[in-house]
Amino acid sequence: MERIGVVGCGLMGSGIAEIAARSGSDVTVIERNTDALNAGRDRIEKSLSRAVTSGKVPEDEATLARSNLHFSEDFAKLANVQLVIEAVAEDEKTKVEVFKTLDAVVQDPNAILATNTSSIPIIKLAMATRRPEQVIGMHFFNPVPVLKLVEVISSLLTSAETTERVHDFASGPLKKRVITSPDRAGFVVNALLIPYLLSAVRMLESGFASADDIDTGMVVGCAHPLGPLALTDLIGLDTTLAVAESLYEEFKEPHMAPPPLLSRMTQAGLLGRKSGQGFYSYKK
Repeated sequence: MERIGVVGCGLMGSGIAEIAARSGSDVTVIERNTDALNAGRDRIEKSLSRAVTSGKVPEDEATLARSNLHFSEDFAKLANVQLVIEAVAEDEKTKVEVFKTLDAVVQDPNAILATNTSSIPIIKLAMATRRPEQVIGMHFFNPVPVLKLVEVISSLLTSAETTERVHDFASGPLKKRVITSPDRAGFVVNALLIPYLLSAVRMLESGFASADDIDTGMVVGCAHPLGPLALTDLIGLDTTLAVAESLYEEFKEPHMAPPPLLSRMTQAGLLGRKSGQGFYSYKK
């Protein structure tokens, strides 16, 4: 996996591009326009600088990562990659269009097309291509350079060779702990996590407890590193809503249905840390 592509350079995509570049791979990052591309480049640079300052990453590793990163708005730059990881918005239609484009431009017959989706069935993206056996899920966790887990999700058509290659790359050069999941909405982590977050939103919405008390109860009482509402702000309320909708669509379980408060806050642009306001304020 010497040549990697990353489509999308938001919070997740920038982290994936950073760790791939730090591992020694040549990484081409694709974004939809110049502003998004520059924002992604700046995000990676700030992350590398923080890591060097804190002593977590040697200066020579950060220098190597910078030299391995290339940025473009042109999907054709991905023609020769061996692995491309899609990390665009959690929207099925958008992701399907990306996979159609990747299938057309990626020329290596053995190249793997991976998605960082949180919940969308892998098979839906695989069937948008002519190589479904080479489509797989690689679900990273935010912040990608810090959190060690990657979920590897194989669809009914993903080949054993594809699964093995991705598993070896994630656990080897990327230094991640890998767990595997069948192709069902939410996979392992979000199928457990999202209903818990939705329960916290319902508790707040009902007036049963304040946001501070809900989060303090789980942090101090259960030793969670972050309370559920603060975690929802970190993930993004829009992303949480999208995953909840995907879970509910597949399983029709009431506890997976998004609460009205979550929907209304998303509609109002109160998305959490990314917008500066969610259940808490992050405005300076």
